[in-house]
Amino acid sequence: MHLEIRQTKDGSNTLYVPDLNEHYHSVHGALQESQHVFIKHGLEYALEQKRDVKILEIGFGTGLNAILTLPFALAQQAFIQYDTLEKYPLTQDVVDKLHFEQFILNPELLDNFRKMHAAPWNEPVDLSPYFTLQKIHETLEEFSPPEAYYDVVYFDAFAPEKQPELWTEEVFTKLYTATRPGGTLVTYCAKGAFKRNLKAAGFIVEALPGPPGKREMTRGIRPVL
Repeated sequence: MHLEIRQTKDGSNTLYVPDLNEHYHSVHGALQESQHVFIKHGLEYALEQKRDVKILEIGFGTGLNAILTLPFALAQQAFIQYDTLEKYPLTQDVVDKLHFEQFILNPELLDNFRKMHAAPWNEPVDLSPYFTLQKIHETLEEFSPPEAYYDVVYFDAFAPEKQPELWTEEVFTKLYTATRPGGTLVTYCAKGAFKRNLKAAGFIVEALPGPPGKREMTRGIRPVL
């Protein structure tokens, strides 16, 4: 798959896939989007409820969401298990060209970013006493998650028009089953058809203010019955 490096409006880089005419992150700011959608409205929301947080990420990609999550585990001594799906991992050469060291200024954090990409697949790796990473080399369709297990799902797949097979009611029913009562699914997407599928799967659907360049984002909550 051919990839191109593109700079986004906050100065951070993302990847562009010409075959799909799609970017890995928002062109309005890759860093800002990840912090707003997945950290603020996913991770921080979960940490308000408990200190042992299990995360499932759909699309490891550049590792941006993972490396933004790690500092919360260290600073708050919160135990985070981070499982992430990626069927088509990036090469180290592509990761290096993103130059994430421009905003990962902490040398220890930058070292952990490199360790994330070098970590073996399909086995847990302890990056600190508070953060365990497991990269799972499967598609979402192939993945069989445990029931009522995850506190947060970072749903960071390509847009519905690019990967429609990942935005179906069937997929969100699988993720609903994998999410514990009170747990959440967060995503940058706010399209009506997606939200209807999310609601049909059982989630309570919240429309939240979006990151720069987007009016809304979405958080789904599995109700506590």
